[in-house]
Amino acid sequence: MEISLPPLQQAQLNELAAQTGRSPDELVQEAIARLLAQNEWFKQQVQVGIDQIARGDFIEEEEMDARVARMLRS
Repeated sequence: MEISLPPLQQAQLNELAAQTGRSPDELVQEAIARLLAQNEWFKQQVQVGIDQIARGDFIEEEEMDARVARMLRS
Protein backbone atom coordinates (compact mmCIF):
# COMPACT_ATOMS: atom_id res chain seq x y z
CA MET A 1 0.00 0.00 0.00
CA GLU A 2 1.16 3.49 -0.74
CA ILE A 3 -0.07 6.72 0.76
CA SER A 4 0.42 10.29 -0.28
CA LEU A 5 1.05 13.00 2.27
CA PRO A 6 0.97 16.74 1.77
CA PRO A 7 4.51 18.15 1.58
CA LEU A 8 4.38 19.70 5.05
CA GLN A 9 3.30 16.42 6.67
CA GLN A 10 5.98 14.54 4.74
CA ALA A 11 8.62 16.98 5.99
CA GLN A 12 7.32 16.72 9.57
CA LEU A 13 7.32 12.92 9.37
CA ASN A 14 10.87 12.87 8.03
CA GLU A 15 12.00 15.25 10.78
CA LEU A 16 10.38 13.12 13.47
CA ALA A 17 11.94 10.00 12.00
CA ALA A 18 15.37 11.62 12.08
CA GLN A 19 14.88 12.83 15.66
CA THR A 20 13.73 9.44 16.92
CA GLY A 21 16.05 7.24 14.88
CA ARG A 22 13.11 5.42 13.37
CA SER A 23 12.02 5.11 9.78
CA PRO A 24 9.04 7.03 8.43
CA ASP A 25 7.41 3.65 7.65
CA GLU A 26 7.70 2.60 11.30
CA LEU A 27 6.14 5.84 12.47
CA VAL A 28 3.26 5.55 10.03
CA GLN A 29 2.64 1.92 11.00
CA GLU A 30 2.57 2.90 14.68
CA ALA A 31 0.18 5.76 13.99
CA ILE A 32 -2.16 3.49 12.03
CA ALA A 33 -2.07 0.86 14.78
CA ARG A 34 -3.02 3.52 17.33
CA LEU A 35 -5.82 4.81 15.09
CA LEU A 36 -7.25 1.32 14.64
CA ALA A 37 -7.01 0.58 18.38
CA GLN A 38 -8.75 3.87 19.20
CA ASN A 39 -11.48 3.10 16.68
CA GLU A 40 -12.03 -0.35 18.21
CA TRP A 41 -12.18 1.14 21.73
CA PHE A 42 -14.72 3.73 20.54
CA LYS A 43 -16.94 1.06 18.96
CA GLN A 44 -16.84 -0.94 22.19
CA GLN A 45 -17.78 2.12 24.24
CA VAL A 46 -20.70 2.87 21.93
CA GLN A 47 -21.87 -0.72 22.41
CA VAL A 48 -21.62 -0.30 26.20
CA GLY A 49 -23.91 2.73 25.91
CA ILE A 50 -26.34 0.89 23.65
CA ASP A 51 -26.45 -2.01 26.11
CA GLN A 52 -27.09 0.39 29.01
CA ILE A 53 -29.97 2.00 27.16
CA ALA A 54 -31.42 -1.41 26.31
CA ARG A 55 -31.37 -2.27 30.04
CA GLY A 56 -32.99 1.06 30.91
CA ASP A 57 -29.83 2.12 32.73
CA PHE A 58 -29.77 5.80 31.86
CA ILE A 59 -31.02 9.17 33.08
CA GLU A 60 -33.32 11.58 31.32
CA GLU A 61 -31.97 14.68 29.62
CA GLU A 62 -33.38 17.05 32.25
CA GLU A 63 -31.55 15.19 35.04
CA MET A 64 -28.31 15.23 33.04
CA ASP A 65 -28.68 18.98 32.46
CA ALA A 66 -29.19 19.51 36.20
CA ARG A 67 -26.09 17.42 37.04
CA VAL A 68 -23.95 19.32 34.56
CA ALA A 69 -25.22 22.64 35.91
CA ARG A 70 -24.34 21.57 39.47
CA MET A 71 -20.85 20.47 38.36
CA LEU A 72 -20.22 23.80 36.63
CA ARG A 73 -21.24 25.75 39.73
CA SER A 74 -18.81 23.83 41.93
